[in-house]
Amino acid sequence: MKPEISIEFFPPQTPEGVDKLRTVRSELAKLHPSFFSVTFGAGGSTRERTFSVVKEIAAEGHDAAPHLSCIGSTRDSIRDILADYQAAGIRRIVALRGDLPSGMAETGEFRYANELIEFIRAETGDWFSLEVAAYPEWHPQARSPKDDLEAFARKVKAGANSAITQYFYNADAYFHFVDEAKALGVDVPIVPGIMPIVGFTKLARFSDACGADIPRWMRKKFESFGDESYSIRAFGLDVVTELCERLLKGGAPGLHFYSMNQSVLTTEICRRLAG
Repeated sequence: MKPEISIEFFPPQTPEGVDKLRTVRSELAKLHPSFFSVTFGAGGSTRERTFSVVKEIAAEGHDAAPHLSCIGSTRDSIRDILADYQAAGIRRIVALRGDLPSGMAETGEFRYANELIEFIRAETGDWFSLEVAAYPEWHPQARSPKDDLEAFARKVKAGANSAITQYFYNADAYFHFVDEAKALGVDVPIVPGIMPIVGFTKLARFSDACGADIPRWMRKKFESFGDESYSIRAFGLDVVTELCERLLKGGAPGLHFYSMNQSVLTTEICRRLAG
């Protein structure tokens, strides 16, 4: 099977990082993704770097989807960003609430992602295809699963075209979430987010912070490898490939890879899926 995929990058901070990402992008372009997305720092802290990468991707002939987070922002600042993207011919945005930068107390003129989506639609009509975030294992700040699901439905009803999930390693969580969203009237594609596993220690720390569960059996297996990077990588490739296969067989509309600005693991997983 050859799934429809999309791939996410973060904007590099150094000239060396920019050069490396160009090389990575040229490798990943061989997978023919439907789009490349580029993240946006808390409170717009990477605005210029995000825009720079997005313009490069578009100039290379690929569909580019900048992330746009609204927390800590004003309507005027978001309006300016939308105008810049329209002028650059960008037709897709990943619309997010985002996180407040540390030390900032004010949320700005937007509190939730559905307000951002309503604003984008009011300002630009149907110019942009809008992606939103979904959390099969629930957003870590959600008061309850019910509240989180209802917040997701509001984003979709505000004008989202499709959704990309937080990464996860439990396929049942995804299928359960999709069924519950459909029961609330959500009818847009919900694309699972896939995190290839480079190393376990960083992944465990990051997962604990963002609310993505690593099943106990996986944790124990990774821990048993100690510092054996080859074993960790090999096991991680097997686990993530099997997850992708199950998701696609179960009806997932595609896969969104969190590349972490690396090409090897995403390329290998897609090679296995196609084989």
